Amino acid sequence: MQTYLEPTQESGRALFMRGIPGEVVMLNLLRLREVADYSASPELAPGQPISGAEAYDRYIAHTLPYLAESGGEVLFLGDGGPFLIGPEGERWDRAMLVRQRSVEAFMAFAAHDAYLAGLGHRTAAVADSRLLPLVQAPVPPPSR
Repeated sequence: MQTYLEPTQESGRALFMRGIPGEVVMLNLLRLREVADYSASPELAPGQPISGAEAYDRYIAHTLPYLAESGGEVLFLGDGGPFLIGPEGERWDRAMLVRQRSVEAFMAFAAHDAYLAGLGHRTAAVADSRLLPLVQAPVPPPSR
């Protein structure tokens, strides 16, 4: 089964080429490891094994100051569960909505050296993910 953990150059270029003129909201769907795997970032590993959820919480705590500095904010963080509509066997442990003031601000945030220093917590936590950039659409008026 293929997993998705990082954007590709092509997907990053496609996001930039959309020419989104303002705010973008990132929908994050996250499947977390039962036990965090810090093999790629042993310098960040805690003294005892922790869950993927605990490692992701460490990632969020590390990330929030850099996100705020770039003009972004977490709008929603929630625990997942069984789908009401969707594939029966598919599971997402968490969903998160992150608003960023622009695609350019998001790209600058994602390349910030101090932010990147804690990215290993996310890598340790996440078994699979999806990241969908959303642009607000107008809500049609109610019909009468």
